[in-house]
Amino acid sequence: MKKIVGIAAGRRYENYFNWISQSVDIEVIKLGYEDQNFEAVKRCHGLILTGGEDVHPRFYNKPDYVTRYHLDDIDEARDEFEWKLLDYAEKIKLPLLGICRGLQIANVFYGGTLIPDIPSFGKPDHTKYSEGKDRHHSVAISEGSLLRDIAGTNAREVNSAHHQSVETVGKGLEINAISPDGIVEGLERKEKGDNSFLMLVQWHPERMIDQQGVFSGNIRDRFLKSIATN
Repeated sequence: MKKIVGIAAGRRYENYFNWISQSVDIEVIKLGYEDQNFEAVKRCHGLILTGGEDVHPRFYNKPDYVTRYHLDDIDEARDEFEWKLLDYAEKIKLPLLGICRGLQIANVFYGGTLIPDIPSFGKPDHTKYSEGKDRHHSVAISEGSLLRDIAGTNAREVNSAHHQSVETVGKGLEINAISPDGIVEGLERKEKGDNSFLMLVQWHPERMIDQQGVFSGNIRDRFLKSIATN
């Protein structure tokens, strides 16, 4: 039986589709408010939340951040649609992988807050270079974390293309990766028992050069392994 993975619609959707489709016996459903197809998530065995626009600060009770930090890359309809996806995923314990914006909106869903613009908070820039290429930096992986088990290493370089990040961590989550300048680069569930798979990473495994590497292929394969089809 094929594993059905729902992928949130967004920028460079094809990258995520191609990345997850490297595994056999996978069916992908594109989920987005523009297609009004929320009900399709009920066919899915796993969910990927992708990169893209900033999460509107009203979702973490800081609406004034929009003007204070000149946030103009916002899509509230997408926020609302993905909030419903998260609510459904949490209720039925659907395996979840959040990438970049996916980490951010999931953290907010669980009650956390965001740094709206990393450079404005005195941290080095994590966004793309002016020519559009990803930055790269190392991350330290927490001992005893699920991510450490997946990657099999305590440090490695990742790509970087974001200007928002975690401020306070959502309820039930814990940090599993951090950059040298103190930016949260990964989150997972605190409780490791019978809870469903939940991995949130700030980097972009779907467009890493080494698609079979520990921070790309290993994450994809563990996510798919966590999926049950019955």
